[in-house]
Amino acid sequence: MTEKRGRKMITFASDYTEGAHEKILQRMMETNLEQNSGYGTDHWCDSAKEKIRRACACPQAQIAFLVGGTQTNQIIIDTMLQPYEGVVAAATGHVNVHEAGAIEYTGHKVMTVPSHEGKMQAKELEQLLNASETDDNREHMVFPGMVYISHPTEYGTLYSAKELKEISDICHAHKVPLFLDGARLGYGLMSRETDVDLPMIAALTDVFYIGGTKVGALFGEAVVFTKNNMPSHFVTRTKQHGALLAKGWLLGIQFDTLFTDDLYCTISRHAIEMAELLKKGLQEKGYRFLLESPTNQQFVILDNAQMEKLSGQVGFSIWEKFDETHTAVRFATSWATKKENVEWLLTIL
Repeated sequence: MTEKRGRKMITFASDYTEGAHEKILQRMMETNLEQNSGYGTDHWCDSAKEKIRRACACPQAQIAFLVGGTQTNQIIIDTMLQPYEGVVAAATGHVNVHEAGAIEYTGHKVMTVPSHEGKMQAKELEQLLNASETDDNREHMVFPGMVYISHPTEYGTLYSAKELKEISDICHAHKVPLFLDGARLGYGLMSRETDVDLPMIAALTDVFYIGGTKVGALFGEAVVFTKNNMPSHFVTRTKQHGALLAKGWLLGIQFDTLFTDDLYCTISRHAIEMAELLKKGLQEKGYRFLLESPTNQQFVILDNAQMEKLSGQVGFSIWEKFDETHTAVRFATSWATKKENVEWLLTIL
């Protein structure tokens, strides 16, 4: 990441560089002195859960609110797996690369399949599961006990409805739960190129979460168990992880607001529009892209000299080496990105 410390700079380094949508802050101010019961047992959490159930067309959904993405991934995986089980992810999956070994810290191995622009392929997943089940030494090995995918992926790519169903069918044929990481779910749902919606995700997965931290909330992720399959004593086990927020209504208020009057989708659509504006401008200037991303993350190939110069002008993320003289960098838009900032960025590129 190239953002300079101690210096105010416009940044596209990530999609969590701003606070929260003004409607959330207003609701928090209005309810600031309201007294509520703790640990998510309040009426705000109840209201938010009911709105999420309706949005997912999943009346049986069991919902819990947590604070951040890595915390959520770790708790879901740890509470759903047996001690001898691991989780299968694409090699580029967040749980495998950018969580400081949080999954392994709980005693569960991350078992990888090849990544194809951030996604796993159903046939390669099936090969791994079949190999595990037929191995004569499987009792001496880690069992694949869950499949993890992210949507959008870490590369901004999306699973199609066909791809998601293929993975879901394989998981359920092998009696392995499917977990979808939705840290940026709003941006996936609002992409013009998606054919996946919330009810479909609820129908095809066993658990997923709706990201708030990167989509308009101060913090927060809404975990949705879709098959009446919330792990037993989930609150107790969340507390063992140090992740049970005493003032749980602060999460409830945020998700209740995000799921009122379609706010979650509206602000997510704005991020997509800003990314499309940036992408179109870069294409017109002749820039190359690492891959085709239909969401809020755009991966641009810069020559190293230009990248170094640009790092003193605007914040962005260094993604990966492209060749000896070029680097792929990420520009991320968000629910709060200003159009004038995108237009300014295009003038200096």
